Amino acid sequence: MRAVLIGLCTALWLSASGCGGGHNDAPLSVGTSGGSPPAVANVVSVVVDAGPTSTSPDVNTLFTTVTVCSPGSTTNCQTIDHIQVDTQSFGLRILAQALTQALPVQSAAIGGSLAECTVFADGYSWGPVAMADVQISGESASSVPVQVIGDPNFSNIPASCSGQAPTEEDTVAAFGANGILGIGVFDQDCGPTCVTTVDNGFYYACTSTVCQATAVPLANQVTNPVALFATDNNGSIIVLPSVAAQGAATLTGSLIFGIDTQSNNASGSETVLTVDPQFGYLTAIFNGSPLAMSFIDSGSNGIYFTDTSIVQCTDPSYAQFYCPAGTLNLTVTLQGSNGVTGEIGFSIGNAQTLAADNPTFTVVPMLAGTYPAAGSFDFGLPFYFGRRVATALENNTTSLGAGPYVAY
Repeated sequence: MRAVLIGLCTALWLSASGCGGGHNDAPLSVGTSGGSPPAVANVVSVVVDAGPTSTSPDVNTLFTTVTVCSPGSTTNCQTIDHIQVDTQSFGLRILAQALTQALPVQSAAIGGSLAECTVFADGYSWGPVAMADVQISGESASSVPVQVIGDPNFSNIPASCSGQAPTEEDTVAAFGANGILGIGVFDQDCGPTCVTTVDNGFYYACTSTVCQATAVPLANQVTNPVALFATDNNGSIIVLPSVAAQGAATLTGSLIFGIDTQSNNASGSETVLTVDPQFGYLTAIFNGSPLAMSFIDSGSNGIYFTDTSIVQCTDPSYAQFYCPAGTLNLTVTLQGSNGVTGEIGFSIGNAQTLAADNPTFTVVPMLAGTYPAAGSFDFGLPFYFGRRVATALENNTTSLGAGPYVAY
């Protein structure tokens, strides 16, 4: 079974345990890093900004714009901004609160409507699986299974879902985005396990009174839209500019679809780290210990790892974030399943000081905190600053080799 995982506090500033506490101070006179990307069919603009709600500003959250249409229609469509871009989950999920276009809900094979429980590192989301035609820039995919999170017609959340995580994230404010675009290395969010396993933890067949676990064919599972594009469908590349250590008000970059399919996504001399074909993990070697459940994740808003020698913040609003006395410069070695390694240097700062010094900054490259699971290192969005990071889908080949892999 695949882990649908976004790192800690993916949406909001600033508590890893609760992901709350936005800052609404008066704006500073600061500029924007980055520029507008070119209008190219396989390129869509991405931005790091405060997100869709002023009451809960986001930090280090990467957004794009997606258009969804009723299947087969070119007029019954809606363009939705502030869809989070996430390389460690799989499939498009839209908050019902942000969705005005009616999309047909799928039927479960055993009867009733198909619904899904999606568990992230900081909460769970619940809602039906609907069908949509999806367009992102000039790329399109037909009849894509997508999740509609927080649909009021599906308010009967089974205990087997809500019991998997402490926080329900079924509103825009709680989720921190109008939706999420999972463009990780897998085609479906669960995969073969959910085809044969009824009690899979993901999918349910729901009537008006009860929801029961159900197996689901691959074609009906929530699916990575990139895998269904007619072209440029073997992966994606995120390109973001460098950021000064103190951060920036906002940041603009590009999401490029396809790897080695056009001149603008050609591979070069990148470091290629293949990931395991079941969960998408690689190994991080940190402080001499191999952490085999590690990952690079645009959906995490910081760098998350465990180091008991680093002082944690004392303010409850910054619980589980690091607050060292000064900037710490550290290194970690990433290792792919192919044995390729790459040493990465990174810096972490005092989360409380970073927020206090620049309260309106949404781009904070030195944000870091603890990770609750042993054996994991979560290299979140700060890893992408100043890099061109490719994510190759399973069962696809590029000039750098076969997916699934990440390359930078």
